[in-house]
Amino acid sequence: MTVYNFSAGPAALPMAVKQQIADELFDWQGTGCSVMEVSHRSPEFVNLAEHTEQLARELIGISDDYAVMFIQGGARTQYAMLPMNLSSPQGQAVYAVNGHWGKLALKEGGRFTQAITTAPVSETTYASIPDYEADEIPQTANYFHYTSNETLEGVQWSKPPECGAVPLCCDMTSDLLSREFDMNRHAMIYASAQKNMGIAGITFVALRKDLIGQSANLIPMMNDYQTYANSGSMYNTPPTFPWYVMNLVLQWVKGQGGLAGIQRINRQKSGLLYEYVDRSDFYQNMVSKNCRSEVNVPFWLADESLNQAFLDNSAAAGLKALKGHKAVGGMRASIYNAIPEAGIEALISFMQEFERTHG
Repeated sequence: MTVYNFSAGPAALPMAVKQQIADELFDWQGTGCSVMEVSHRSPEFVNLAEHTEQLARELIGISDDYAVMFIQGGARTQYAMLPMNLSSPQGQAVYAVNGHWGKLALKEGGRFTQAITTAPVSETTYASIPDYEADEIPQTANYFHYTSNETLEGVQWSKPPECGAVPLCCDMTSDLLSREFDMNRHAMIYASAQKNMGIAGITFVALRKDLIGQSANLIPMMNDYQTYANSGSMYNTPPTFPWYVMNLVLQWVKGQGGLAGIQRINRQKSGLLYEYVDRSDFYQNMVSKNCRSEVNVPFWLADESLNQAFLDNSAAAGLKALKGHKAVGGMRASIYNAIPEAGIEALISFMQEFERTHG
């Protein structure tokens, strides 16, 4: 039985990447050692690190005006590092909130700066992106933050928000590498790796160089972007295995036709699933069509008493991790880059049969 992993993260890895990891696990590049055992200062690993940055710059379109950094701690650490480095307790930052992770970023940012929002924060689940007047954004703000894709709610920005001359910063954890976007519109992007970039343990950060080292705060060395920019992200021993996996994933993405090729595939996959859900009275998606996520598709059964049966039967059929987040409920198919179209077809086929037998 073929198993498809729809987990929101840690998420599925491309099969080719998993196979290469298995092939190289005991002898990486003829060293006779696993990559997990090789010094991060060794020529082999330094070459890998440099190649990873080069691949990321090429695929995403990151110019030399930006520093590329590989940092531990996940996106949650960036929620704090960003205001520490770019703002201050006397400064101000603007947050556009359209879901769970945006709320957490706002809450953490508010510990280090005066954080304001573009619209009142909803206490309920988001199904759209709140409107705001771009010309009302204070241009004295140190930065403007948004979350490009909310994994719980399945709400995604189709294009970057408008914020005037305020530096635009984005948590792209769940959709970086899944589609094309204009890097030059952003002052900073960051993403935990465990969605589309690899495995948990490393976070990708690209930040405009002119914003580094300008903080008025006394920042711990491990929370200062200058530390990573000056040391090639090797001020301390970095998470070498996640770095290696990211390198393999980036090579795989390039082989899929880069971001343009990946985006075509992802739009085809999500389109198939949304089309089926929209035709059915048995399932529903409550997100506004103009901001539906291409990588996280939540759906609800009209009869919620059938939820557990759906989860039990789908798992038995090899369709794993379809349970929605407890804050949202229902089901969620996280269809990141590594999920093939065959996985979507298998899911739809199961949903059709479940509807036939339980409708």
